[in-house]
Amino acid sequence: MTIDPVEVCVVGGGPAGLMAGLLLARSGVNVLVLEKHPDFLRDFRGDTVHPSTLRAMDELGLADEFLALPHVELPQLPMATAMGPVIFADFRKLPGRFPFVAFMPQWDVLNFLADAGRRYPGFRLLQEAEVTDLIQQDGVVVGVRAHTPDEQFEVRCNLVIAADGRNSLARGSGLLEVAAGVAPMDVLWFRVGKPDGDRLPTVRSGNGFFIVCIDRGDYLQVAYMIPKGGFGTIKSAGLGAFRTELAAIYPSLTAHLDAEIHSWDDIKPLDVRVDRLRRWYRPGLVAIGDAAHAMSPAGGVGINLAVQDAVAAARILAPTLTAGRRPTVAELREIQRRRQFPMRVVQFAQLRLLSDLYPNAGRPGTDKPLLVRLLRRVPGLPHVVARIIGLGIRPEHVPPTAHIAETYPAPTKLRENQ
Repeated sequence: MTIDPVEVCVVGGGPAGLMAGLLLARSGVNVLVLEKHPDFLRDFRGDTVHPSTLRAMDELGLADEFLALPHVELPQLPMATAMGPVIFADFRKLPGRFPFVAFMPQWDVLNFLADAGRRYPGFRLLQEAEVTDLIQQDGVVVGVRAHTPDEQFEVRCNLVIAADGRNSLARGSGLLEVAAGVAPMDVLWFRVGKPDGDRLPTVRSGNGFFIVCIDRGDYLQVAYMIPKGGFGTIKSAGLGAFRTELAAIYPSLTAHLDAEIHSWDDIKPLDVRVDRLRRWYRPGLVAIGDAAHAMSPAGGVGINLAVQDAVAAARILAPTLTAGRRPTVAELREIQRRRQFPMRVVQFAQLRLLSDLYPNAGRPGTDKPLLVRLLRRVPGLPHVVARIIGLGIRPEHVPPTAHIAETYPAPTKLRENQ
């Protein structure tokens, strides 16, 4: 099986990949997005949609339609701490239409982006298509090799966008080198029923624990931070001890924990890494989102940084790609130059300012973390935090695009070799 050449092949159908595909197709570029899974229904995905992403949706003319999907809007992010309640981020003074963060299952976000992309003739999403190799000629990446459950195929293109996360093929192939990496903690991810009549705080922290409860309507999705590599120790103590520990933090969940956490199969561990690539690009290839810079779940900013990367990449590359040319190394370098500083600021905050919020095997715990002390002492700090995580250090804007003529070539289709 073969696919006709396209201008851009996007590897990975996450927030960065689908937004990049949507924006480039909107500019008149033929784009093929390859996603290895058959759908987007995987539990551990970031659920926070920050104002920066909502702004991008608004600039695309999609915000009202997007917010018609089931979601929860929080103008403030409260934390229950050992020192008392604090407001982590207060979005109410942010400029614009969206002074809040929206909690929405990421599979709904991704399905929405995919459907929005399909409105443009140059967009195509192929699922159950796993990329296995990058094709190079004379030091230039010119396409990918991939397979579906039934066939192997190749895609030739002017640019490959690696948006396939922290385990990106571009990293594993050695084409893009990881410059630095830190593993601050791990996360246990599970779901339980909601207690009747009890609204739990979204975030709760204390000496030796940090936990986030995301309200998904008829159940809670829970992220429980643990010391790096500590899952084995927790398992050796037994499932009963694990349930007891959680019940001590959230007593109202006791009955649900006993009834719904039956085995360790109900608990999904997430290996958290914070790292970045030394160089995000090489001729014919550029990485964005977690493929370029893996983030921790702290602040829920991963999805929003990924979307901002995609917006910047599409704006910088669209003129060259619509002309049918391969982007220059200078143009690919500009994406990294543009997005590297915001990424480093967020990673610094995750690894320094927020570090003592989380349990860590390398240091003693504290019930008076630095961030909580600052939030209690500096009245305007929650507004500053909201601006940094809500809008970003360097906000990106979707450029206006002229109407695409109906005569623009339709997306290429799979065909079998004779």
